[in-house]
Amino acid sequence: MKAVSKNEKKIKVWITILSITIPLVVAILFGYKIPDSEPLTFLPPIYATINGLTAFCLVAAVIAIKKGRERLHQNLMTACIVFSIAFLVMYVAYHMTSESTPFGGEGVIRYLYFFILLSHIILSIAIIPLVLMTYSKTYLGDFKAHRAWAKYTFPIWLYVAVTGVVVYLMISPYYIS
Repeated sequence: MKAVSKNEKKIKVWITILSITIPLVVAILFGYKIPDSEPLTFLPPIYATINGLTAFCLVAAVIAIKKGRERLHQNLMTACIVFSIAFLVMYVAYHMTSESTPFGGEGVIRYLYFFILLSHIILSIAIIPLVLMTYSKTYLGDFKAHRAWAKYTFPIWLYVAVTGVVVYLMISPYYIS
């Protein structure tokens, strides 16, 4: 069994703190409305596009690493993290200035929408520690562990990115102009 370094222990503490704090802060801010603010109704198509770009970069990063292009892989993964942070900031800003849009579909499509939405939300919370652990393994130079973590992180992150676009496309007809 490999000994855990002092640096790795500190990183795990920070991953735990961030993995708990980020969803809590988002949940708190999601419920807070900025009084007399101009609704940022232009943001949903932008952050849906960012989700799409994240999905594209995730796939491109896997292709890059399989071709031995480590630097390109690293740059694409950094872009994915930046896109995810940008998405989160815009998503919270939108919900702090705008009322939530109710889904207007009926029947099977309504159940499908809520299944996709719920799985997207749950996995978007779960992906935080997975991304941070996967990234930290690279930072620590433990590429074997990085690959092992990435096998789980990649498909979940890709699902979250793709379903973010799907959720937007499903709810966009119900946005109030």
